[in-house]
Amino acid sequence: MVLDISGENALEQFYAENPGRNLKDALEPAIKSRPVPLKPVNCVEVEGRENLFLIPGHVALAEDETSLGISQQLSESLQGLRNLPGSFNYLFDETAEEYEADYILIDLSPGLGAINKNLVSTADFVLVPCSPDVFSVMAIDSLARVIPEWIAWARRAAELPAVRDADYPFPKPDLKFLGVLVQRFRTKNKRPTQAFQAYFDKLDEAIEKTLVPALEAEGLMMEQSLYEAVGMDGHHQLAQIQDFNGLIATSQEVRKPVFALNQSDIASVGVVWDAQEQSILKFREMFNGLAERIERLTEGSRTPKD
Repeated sequence: MVLDISGENALEQFYAENPGRNLKDALEPAIKSRPVPLKPVNCVEVEGRENLFLIPGHVALAEDETSLGISQQLSESLQGLRNLPGSFNYLFDETAEEYEADYILIDLSPGLGAINKNLVSTADFVLVPCSPDVFSVMAIDSLARVIPEWIAWARRAAELPAVRDADYPFPKPDLKFLGVLVQRFRTKNKRPTQAFQAYFDKLDEAIEKTLVPALEAEGLMMEQSLYEAVGMDGHHQLAQIQDFNGLIATSQEVRKPVFALNQSDIASVGVVWDAQEQSILKFREMFNGLAERIERLTEGSRTPKD
């Protein structure tokens, strides 16, 4: 939506016309062990939203996952790869400083590979989007095992002299769990349908009895009082975001978030517009509440020296 990629091969054309302006190109010196320092990314400005910028991803970055995985296992003995584990964090910090950014939002693929392992381990916070279905319940159980393993690895990696003293040092992990976002479900009478509600209950159980205890054991949870202060219960849900239904197609077409749509975007009138307007207002209120909750949690969990 930000890049307005609608034509055939438009993404490849953007990469060709904008070298260096995607995550893969920006990391190339570290990935290829070239004697060139990483530089802040020339980010893409988000049209209509001042001070919001995008570092486009690149599907081919997955091709470098093997190199990253090897470096994260053998960086003590392979000097040529010692800079790779800390390169993501270094690049983001340099770019954030260039743009005076308050937040870096990293959108991850749904996988457990070396890239996600690195990005989660070096993040300040993690939130988990999920849906009320069997796959998300299984994923929550998997994350309860995987995230502690990743953090244990990161703590060891941060103490390795080769990685700690690299040109792009691997930081000591300080991850905290923000919560889960439950999305993509349908409602009836303003409540999840019976089929979805059954999986809501299973999700709640997996989060409360499996994920949270596993994270708590590794010191990855914030004080419970912080969650309670923003209205979160033991299920640690940041928000419930139901299906956008027909609004999502219009959102993509006009390149606006659902909550920013107006009547001219949708081109409807009368009772149809009245119903759509109420949905848009509801989503706007929901996302405003989500943003405020995240701001309060991230600010409240850090001391001034952080």
